[in-house]
Parts: sequence; structure tokens; C-alpha cells
Amino acid sequence: MKNIRVIILLFAVLITAFVLLAARCLYLQFFRHGYYSNLCTKQYQAIVIQRPQRGVILDCQGRVLAASNKIQTIFAEPRVIKDPESVADRLAPILKINADEICRLITKSKNPGFVKLIVGADPNQCKEASKIYGIGILSDWQRYYPATSLASHVVGFTSDDNRGLCGVELQHDKELHGSAGQEVFLADALRRPIKLKENNIVKDGTGIILTIDSAIQEFARIALLEQVQNFQAESGVAIVVEPRTGAILALVSLPDFDPSNFRFANQDRLRNRAITDTFEPGSVFKPVAAAIALDNQVIGLNDKIYCENGSYHGKGFGTIGEYSNHSYGNLTVRGILVNSSNIGMAKIGQKLGKARLFKGVKLFGFGKKTGIDLPGEGEGILRPLGQWNGYSETRIPYGQEISVTAIQLVRAFCVLANGGYSVRPFLVRATVDNTGKIVTLNQPAVSTQPIISPTVARWIVSDALVGVIKEGTGKRAAVNKLQVFGKTGTANIANSDRKGYSERDYVASFIGGAPAKDPAIVVLVSIRKPNTRLGKGYTGGAVAAPVASKIIERTLTYMSKCQD
Repeated sequence: MKNIRVIILLFAVLITAFVLLAARCLYLQFFRHGYYSNLCTKQYQAIVIQRPQRGVILDCQGRVLAASNKIQTIFAEPRVIKDPESVADRLAPILKINADEICRLITKSKNPGFVKLIVGADPNQCKEASKIYGIGILSDWQRYYPATSLASHVVGFTSDDNRGLCGVELQHDKELHGSAGQEVFLADALRRPIKLKENNIVKDGTGIILTIDSAIQEFARIALLEQVQNFQAESGVAIVVEPRTGAILALVSLPDFDPSNFRFANQDRLRNRAITDTFEPGSVFKPVAAAIALDNQVIGLNDKIYCENGSYHGKGFGTIGEYSNHSYGNLTVRGILVNSSNIGMAKIGQKLGKARLFKGVKLFGFGKKTGIDLPGEGEGILRPLGQWNGYSETRIPYGQEISVTAIQLVRAFCVLANGGYSVRPFLVRATVDNTGKIVTLNQPAVSTQPIISPTVARWIVSDALVGVIKEGTGKRAAVNKLQVFGKTGTANIANSDRKGYSERDYVASFIGGAPAKDPAIVVLVSIRKPNTRLGKGYTGGAVAAPVASKIIERTLTYMSKCQD
């Protein structure tokens, strides 16, 4: 009887234990499943990141300006390597690196999960190294720039983690970068993948086709670089644009740099002077002011303005003279532009008055960004109308007391060359996916209404500015068998340490284009601080105009051949 009671008691204990165990299992399975599953997953999962291929950047002819190559990195995971010396000995002949150096990298690494051993390994090295426990292969992308410095300020460059830092690479980083993929594996205690748990597909970046033509870019860069060196100048800018659309065919800023080695470049070389730097334009501004006056009908084409024989002064605007002490009497608007008379332009400004001049200058886009699709664009300096005085309305018409960027000047001359219609300068023609299919196609942004009379715009270009080339200061911009139009400018640079202007430092500029009857291109050349001590000259006519002539001739010859 006693034995039966013991058996019954033991049976009851077993039943109770079984029920409690079953209840515990039920609790863990249904009520605590998520907690332990997450805990297990966090501790024993391996994540493999698949980096996207950054989109290609092409010129308008399909030439590669930036692309990404696949590279293989062999790495070690120090925390799972029990015998670093043995691993190093096996790796040394594969990687062609001293075993002691490999051992040092593994043992001294501050990151227990990853240390690079070699970047850019070949397939055979990867195959052999992957056989060694604790050694892995990481596939990544490396940006390269086959055109080197040709279009460096336009294209820009990227960081080590493939993020855009400058130029189009920065402006369109989101599209170019794409999105990374991720594979999540369940792993053992040594973090070795066992089973694929999650897979997010990598999405490669979108490619970009620019309006830049590498051939025209090279024409502009070669001609500009030669002149900057010849005149020992501080810097130079050259821009070529289609006036009908605003498409930028070339944009050169010197000094430039190699995007592949931007870390070794002086910071001053990285600045895109064509869109960031502001300067007083000088006489290249005169056609804009003249067009505003003609459009407002404050002066007619045949009206004559007395240019005071070289010296004009009065209360509220001081004294105005002519370049190189020239002396002019009565001149028409055409004569004022051909001879580049400061006094004639000052009097035109007085006829316009501050309000109408200010409004016209704003309509031409000065004092605000053009909206070009590059980062870092400057606005220039156009003081509010309330701050204008007699000096303003007499100096601004010949390019003083206003600061502009090179791209703003280009846009203004596009208005004249495009029959009075304004355009927005742009650099991205289209975006494409990795199959070459067009994703977006950028349409030119052209104003629906002319901002000045088409008749005035055509006269300025085809008559007055052609006269500047044939009879005036722009003779060195002439091209055989082409009717070039344009305007030179020579602007003193303001002193940095005191009031007034330097008598030694200048910005020499030319802006124009061809053919005059139906302009296909507008070209700007601006060279800062040509060395006056060389005795070669420093004016826009002597320094900038010859460069523009070369660019115009080579560009239009090339464009005509492309159309054949």
C-alpha cells in the first residue's frame, strides 16, 4: 500500500512537471516568440551590403566624362582569426605583401570586424584569398574620370563613399547615387551565413547626359589656357552657349584640376569661377544699357549725343573720362558702342533715369541667379534702387558700380542674340537608366514674351556689335568668312585695402558670337589680372578677343561638319 502511494505521488509530480513544462513551452512559443526571435536574429545575423553602381556622366555626343569601375577589396575579420601569423603567411604570396605587414594590420586593427588588406585585387587573388578562414572579399565601385581636367568644374568629383562633392556630381547626387541593396542572412556564432532571411534589391544610379560637347570644351580650354599662360594671368573663364536654348556647350574655369586627384589640388583651383566669382563687367555691359534705352525710346538710332570731347563732369555724378584719354564729339548710339564711349553711355543713363535703368537691368537677369544646374552660383551685386544716386545712373551704363558673374553676362547676351527672348542656361540634357533608356529630357526654358523689342535686339547684334568687330575695339575677334558680333571690356579691379581702383590690375573680357544674322553661339572670354609688366597689353581687345576668335572659328567649323 505504501509503495502504491509513492508511485501515485511520483506520477502526480511527473504530470505536474509535464503540465508546467507544456505551459512554459506554450508561453514561449506564442507569447514570447517575437522577443526571442528578434534577440536571436540580432545576435546571429550577417548583413551584406550591395553598393549601387553610380550613374555615368556623358557629354552630348555620348563621350564618357565620369563612370564607375568594379573593384574588389580583400579584407580580414580579426575577431575570428585565431592565428594571425599563420593567416599572414598564407596570404603573403597571394597578395604580394610582406607577411609581417599583414599580421600587423590584423592584430593592430581597431575594428574587430573589418580591416582592408588590399584594394583593387585581381580575380585570382580574390579566389585564393577567399579560401582562407577569416578573409573576405568586398565588391565596390571606384569613380574615374577619363577626360581628367577637361571639364572638371562641370563634372565635379565624389568622396570615398561615392557621394558627390562638387559640380554635377553634387547637384545631381541623388539621381546618380542610386540605392544600396541588402542581404540579411541568419548566421552561426562565428557570423558565418547559414540561410538567406531578407533580400532588398540594389538599384543602380541614373546616368546623366550633359549639353557639354567635349570637342568644343577642348577648343575653349586650349585657347584660354594658352592666353592665360602667355599673359601670366591669375585666372580665366570661357563659356560657349546656344543662345536659342541656353544649352551650355563649353564651360571652362582656369586654373582647373584633375577630379581623380582633387585632394592634392589647391582649394583655389576647385572654385568654378564662371558661376561663383563676381566682377565689375566694364564696357561689355554697354550693349545691355543701350538696348534698354532704345527699348524705352529715350533715344533713337539717329539721335546724336555730345560726348564732351573726353571730359564730362557735373553736380551729383563727379567727373567721367574716356579710356586712354580719347576725345569724342557727337556720336550716335552705334558710334558710342563702336568707340566704347563712357561719356556717351553715362548720358544715355541720365536720359533713362534711375528707375527705368534699374528695371531694365533686372529684366536682363542681373542681381539674381540664372538658375544654372550647378551648385554654388553667385547672385552678383545690384544695389536696391533706393540706394542709387547720380553716380549709379551714369556709371552702371558702362559697367561700373555693378558686379556680375560670367554666366549672368552670357545670359544677357543670349537675350540680344535670341531676338529679345530670355533663356535659362542649363547643363543637363537628359537622364538615362542603365539600359540607355531616357528617363527625363530637359526642355529649354525660354521666355514666352520678349523682354526687349526684337527689333532693338536684332539691331544691337547685327549692326552695332558687328561694327565693334569691323571698326572698333573688337577687331581681333574677327573670323574669316564669318560675320562676328561682340563687345570688348576692360575693367579696373577695385582695391582690396583702400578705396578706389587699381591702376595695374584688370579684368579683360570679350563677349559675342556668330553668325550675326542668326547667332548659333554666344562666347564669353574673361581673363583676370593679365600681367601688365609684360608690355603685351591688358585690354579686352588685346587679351580676350583673340581667344574668342579661335573658339568661334573652331566651334562653328566643327558644328557645320557635325551637321553634314
